Amino acid sequence: MTSSPQVIDIGVLLIPGYQWLDAAGPVDYINNHSHAMVKTVAVPETLLAKAPVINWHYISSEGNLDQVPASSGPPHVPTTTFVDCPTIDYLLIPGPNPAVKLSAECTSFINSRFPTLKGLLTICTGSLAIAQTGVLDGVQSATNKMALKMLAQAGLLNKKVKWVWDKRFVVDGKIWSAAGITSGVDLAAEFSRVHFDPELVELVKTIMEYIPNPAQPDPFAYLFDGVSLD
Repeated sequence: MTSSPQVIDIGVLLIPGYQWLDAAGPVDYINNHSHAMVKTVAVPETLLAKAPVINWHYISSEGNLDQVPASSGPPHVPTTTFVDCPTIDYLLIPGPNPAVKLSAECTSFINSRFPTLKGLLTICTGSLAIAQTGVLDGVQSATNKMALKMLAQAGLLNKKVKWVWDKRFVVDGKIWSAAGITSGVDLAAEFSRVHFDPELVELVKTIMEYIPNPAQPDPFAYLFDGVSLD
């Protein structure tokens, strides 16, 4: 008897002006492991059975279904609101302008959902935005280095977070955070390696013709030469 595929629900929080690749890169990389994508490739049924069903839920940070503009590309149409969002296993936060202020409703949504999440994934400045909610307090987190450097030099850094400047991505408990924009793809690759079948992971790397970068060494760590986070 064939068992049913694993079902995973992932939310993507759309903050106006979010970096397009912050969302598109990780979403597409992870989704390529899904049952819907793998079945389009000639693979044995035993491997297809290991591919999870992945449901994506695009959540507007404005609490409505109005189109959300990204840094480039077409406006994104949310599929759900804070009120109607179903139960999700993971929440992915692509990075917005680092100066963005989250609404009280958005903060409440994140704080209410965080305890039941299996994982929170932030890309680039997404961690700077989510730090406003308090869920990153005491947590090691990566973020965009240029933004982190500017905030540190201006004395505006949220020091409740243990900011990491010399890694492309960091995993601390159920917090997964990526540094610069393209680091999000490497974070997605690491997430996939941890959560999906090894044979499936190798198949996707081959299809995408991509060799994931490790967390270290980080070729952009030099940006923090002479900069203190204290």
